[in-house]
Amino acid sequence: MAKILKTHKWTFSLTLAVALIAATLLGGFYGNRLFGSPAQVDQKRFREYTDLLNAVTMWAPDDVGADKFVYSSIDGMLRTLDPHTSFLEPKEYSDMQDRQKGSFYGLGILVTKRNDQVTVITPLEGTPAARLGIRAGDVISEVEGVSTDDLPLDDVVKRLKGPKGTTVHIKIVRVGMKEPIPLSIVRAAIPTNSISNVLMLKPGIGYIRIKDFTATTVRELDEAIDKLKGEGMQKLVLDLRQNPGGLLDAAVGVSDHFLDKGQMIVFTKGRTPDSEQSYLAPGKHQKLDMPMVVVVNRGSASASEIVAGALQDHDRAIIIGETSWGKGLVQSVYTLQYGAGLALTTSKYYTPSGRNIQRDYTSFYDYYVADDSEDGSSSEVPLKDRKKFATATGRVVYGGGGITPDIFVKPAPLTRATQLLEVRSAIFNYGVDYYAKHPDVTQDVTITPQVMEDFVRFAADKDIAPLADIREALTKPNDRSFIERALKAEIIAAKYGFDASYPYRLQGDNQIAKAVEVLPESQKLAEKAAALHTAPGANSSDAGTRAAQALPHGP
Repeated sequence: MAKILKTHKWTFSLTLAVALIAATLLGGFYGNRLFGSPAQVDQKRFREYTDLLNAVTMWAPDDVGADKFVYSSIDGMLRTLDPHTSFLEPKEYSDMQDRQKGSFYGLGILVTKRNDQVTVITPLEGTPAARLGIRAGDVISEVEGVSTDDLPLDDVVKRLKGPKGTTVHIKIVRVGMKEPIPLSIVRAAIPTNSISNVLMLKPGIGYIRIKDFTATTVRELDEAIDKLKGEGMQKLVLDLRQNPGGLLDAAVGVSDHFLDKGQMIVFTKGRTPDSEQSYLAPGKHQKLDMPMVVVVNRGSASASEIVAGALQDHDRAIIIGETSWGKGLVQSVYTLQYGAGLALTTSKYYTPSGRNIQRDYTSFYDYYVADDSEDGSSSEVPLKDRKKFATATGRVVYGGGGITPDIFVKPAPLTRATQLLEVRSAIFNYGVDYYAKHPDVTQDVTITPQVMEDFVRFAADKDIAPLADIREALTKPNDRSFIERALKAEIIAAKYGFDASYPYRLQGDNQIAKAVEVLPESQKLAEKAAALHTAPGANSSDAGTRAAQALPHGP
């Protein structure tokens, strides 16, 4: 899960000098504002550590390198704190900064590993890759003369990125062409959009998907709202599914679009006095005063939970979907010498009603692999045993295990065969193959019985799943509908790009369908909360003043 991040430029150095005969830790942690004075450090423990570092550097059977030993020991030290405090090696720290800035220099393609090949998911509109005609399904077989077959995906991406204006030479393999195509592409600034999809679900109902929270999110949201208003939006579905979080300032800025000035968004508390901060809606953006529903799932964490929690506590939106991840710890990011970084948990965040939604992390294993409980709480602690709080209108909400939806909706179940068709890229690859054979295809493409039969043969021939299992899956209405929609979406994406295919991917999405259905109820709830908020004697930040008290523990 991405972290809620507050950035600091306090710098301290960790200096290593490794001799051929002995390795000694010469430096230490500097910057008393963060760690206290050196006199407080147990020098005996430092000597133990340097003796151990010296021994393993000298006598380990392989020359691993002192930096790897030190980095690993730092990771071990931080693991005693919590799941989200982490040491960021220079490459990791640089990548994190790129994501938060909202841009980097590269080609403008989304890639993944499919069948052990580096495959283009989609070129981004207006980028060097798109201008050269790179397509979805193209396989990047070489980068600067080096085969990508045995390279990790991160390594390939690193080789594709580089300084602005420099050239990278690649070869691509395309369906329908026998020989690889050599391309020389000049790197340019590539926006990493935080808002991935903006569209009208139906007349009057807008849809915005925020995939993470970066420095560009608030600006992108302004543009998305203006676009949808121009298309007649009167109600909004805000999709935060699979949003791992990001910058705290971005979460505050997004929430500001939907709350009244002065209403509480989130507050933080930690061990030190300066960790206690309250974040109120600043009123910088005109409030979008229309009914809205927020959709979350297990992949929604951190900053996305701040937004969902604030809108739920103020009864500004109905939350539907599945219980979110449950990440209520705030990391402050400190820059270290030599390009590394430290994301250190310094406080906990609380929603306006006083909830800290952090899940129990006594067992790191359970924290990352725990399944949904029977009541859909996605928490080791069932709802009946979790601490209860009250929203602005007195509705019960829960702390200590993620943001629990007002209406719980699981994705429609699919058979194992259908899931294999998706995760093993059969549907994606068929879409690419279909476009190669039908270059004149349009967005009106119909998945006829003949096309479906061709796909079944295509998947079976590639041993994606047994033929009998695929045919059995197609007898189930839910699976057949999913496959038909997915095939159409992938064919459209192969020609027109991922964005053009997204409306078709949403068709049949039962969580989005439910969000549209309950929009009228959201309007009634918001009107009730607004009436309380404007009543004589009401505090300007009502529930946001932390006045909503925890209800008695238990059922």
